[in-house]
Amino acid sequence: MFRRHKPSAAEHKKDFAVHGAALPGPQNDMRSFFNLSQLVLSAGQLRSPPILRHSKITYFEVEILDAQSKRQICVVDKVPPSSSLLDVKHKFHKTCKYSGHPSGNGPYLKDSVSIQSLAVSSIITLYFTDLGQQVTWTTVFLTEYSGPLLIYLLFYIRLSSIYAEEESTESFRHPVVHLACFCHCLHYVRHLLETLFVHKISGGHTPLKNMIKGCAFYWGFTSWIAYYVNHPRYTPPCMYHENDIVF
Repeated sequence: MFRRHKPSAAEHKKDFAVHGAALPGPQNDMRSFFNLSQLVLSAGQLRSPPILRHSKITYFEVEILDAQSKRQICVVDKVPPSSSLLDVKHKFHKTCKYSGHPSGNGPYLKDSVSIQSLAVSSIITLYFTDLGQQVTWTTVFLTEYSGPLLIYLLFYIRLSSIYAEEESTESFRHPVVHLACFCHCLHYVRHLLETLFVHKISGGHTPLKNMIKGCAFYWGFTSWIAYYVNHPRYTPPCMYHENDIVF
């Protein structure tokens, strides 16, 4: 058997350098920095962000299509890059309430969206969706809350066109009927006052059909409750006996 020669520290370092292994200490850091520099130089120029790509475009051309038929409605030209979607709306139609979105089934865009953020080229395509006749939210709330207040009072005074004439002339009413009318009116008067003086309602709009749905809900349930509570033959549960008729 031969005795294996143990290499010295200098020979060990030389052997690592010949085989391309990483050297410890400052030499390893210098080699890593050199390799990183070569990688950056070989990668070429970094790609500029989308905003810089459109920095040379002076104006955009906005093409507006119908969302259903995909038919071209109009073309808004000479739109500055700093313009928002609201500016395009004013140019398209000053009184038209509509929402636009960049694709036929995409999300609706807000008025504050910048035109430059939507641009892929100098031509931008937006889709027009007609939301129909619009009303303000203040009008919606006032209409929904004032209806139940007036409708309940019509049943409370027992109009002859609602109840039988001989029954509507009866003067006796249980205190529960008066209490129910007071609580109902107080509830909706509070809602009306809060709408006018307390709540801060945005200046947005909603389709007229949404207001009709809300009014049908509030007014319909109010008529249903008021008819039975104010009926001449109404008897509170606490006054119920076997011979009484409860509506």
